[in-house]
Amino acid sequence: LQECILSGIMSVNGKKVLHMDRNSYYGGESASITPLEDLYKRFNLPGTPPESMGRGRDWNVDLIPKFLMANGQLVKMLLYTEVTRYLDFKVIEGSFVYKGGKIYKVPSTEAEALASSLMGLFEKRRFRKFLVYVANFDENDPRTFEGVDPKKTTMRDVYKKFDLGQDVIDFTGHALALYRTDDYLDQPCQETINRIKLYSESLARYGKSPYLYPLYGLGELPQGFARLSAIYGGTYMLNKPIEEIVIENGKVVGVKSEGEVARCKQLICDPSYVSDRVTKVGQVIRVICILSHPIKNTNDANSCQIIIPQNQVNRKSDIYVCMISSAHNVAAQGKYIAIASTTVETADPEKEIKPALDLLEPIEQKFVSISDLFAPTDLGTESQIFISRTYDATTHFETTCDDIKDIYKRMMGSEFDFEEMKRKKNDIYGEEEQQ
Repeated sequence: LQECILSGIMSVNGKKVLHMDRNSYYGGESASITPLEDLYKRFNLPGTPPESMGRGRDWNVDLIPKFLMANGQLVKMLLYTEVTRYLDFKVIEGSFVYKGGKIYKVPSTEAEALASSLMGLFEKRRFRKFLVYVANFDENDPRTFEGVDPKKTTMRDVYKKFDLGQDVIDFTGHALALYRTDDYLDQPCQETINRIKLYSESLARYGKSPYLYPLYGLGELPQGFARLSAIYGGTYMLNKPIEEIVIENGKVVGVKSEGEVARCKQLICDPSYVSDRVTKVGQVIRVICILSHPIKNTNDANSCQIIIPQNQVNRKSDIYVCMISSAHNVAAQGKYIAIASTTVETADPEKEIKPALDLLEPIEQKFVSISDLFAPTDLGTESQIFISRTYDATTHFETTCDDIKDIYKRMMGSEFDFEEMKRKKNDIYGEEEQQ
């Protein structure tokens, strides 16, 4: 996905783009697999899917589960590039958080917050005060700080200021600010406050939850940006084996495929193409589960997210569940796909993810994958090879977008600017035609 988005952005920027993929489908690691038979093959499961799973063609199963924040960076990229015209989105029906073995809906309105059994009465008042403070907080207006220094005061101290208890801190940090660990508590509070604002503003757009999901699965996203690239003269080659990245004097000059060399000045690729220029930074376990029922205690939602904060299960990092269903054209009628994921911490990852799987029982079929996470050791300054990071365990695209902006900056030497991208599109299409 990062490479597809960047090929779209670079094409809009007037660069000559050639996009090669050794796979026969778009999106690499973040593809959606169809038909269901292909998923069985991919995970080396014997036999074919049982008839109870319906038609194989009705399935479109994401390998990497993620939702889009309604007000987040990926939605901005989609809107500014108008890739939205190729996609249809649905709002995810609810976000849930795990506490003491049960799941509770993350309150999405003031009325829900007051009725929620996540907190006691006095706690609710303090929490409400805190949310009002966050909503009014403006990093450019010191009058909104109330004695907090966004660059110095830690988030731990902000929670103290509002006298919030451990459970509320847990769900604020993990279900609203969407941190995977508790490291953020001792860092300056500005980033956390902005994350909670993003959550609240995303929620305000649709009301049920702050998350969106594309019909027919996440594989639609890379395809949308591939079209954008093609409109601006980019060339796409699927099923194209990469034999060698050609380097002269430490700098990339081309890519060799089937005996020919395509020459280039800059190269963007994922870690799997350049194993000598990346380092392993961890592992993620993901379990794709096929269910014939909605998840218990979610009001029979067609789609939802569940976050299990690490404190609740004695871990260092959170466990996530994303659930979607036939309502999103990704599964056969009456079927649900729940994907659980977390950062691996021990030698027995399947045991680590058990608390999530327990919430999903009975499970009809599961597909388990453990992937290595890589980060570039070569930032591309000399080599002009720009390497993306592997997808982490988070269930939204904010970290992916940070990576895209980081690569853009290293390539172009300037910050990625949404407004400028909009202007460039207008230069080519003219403002009138777009109305």
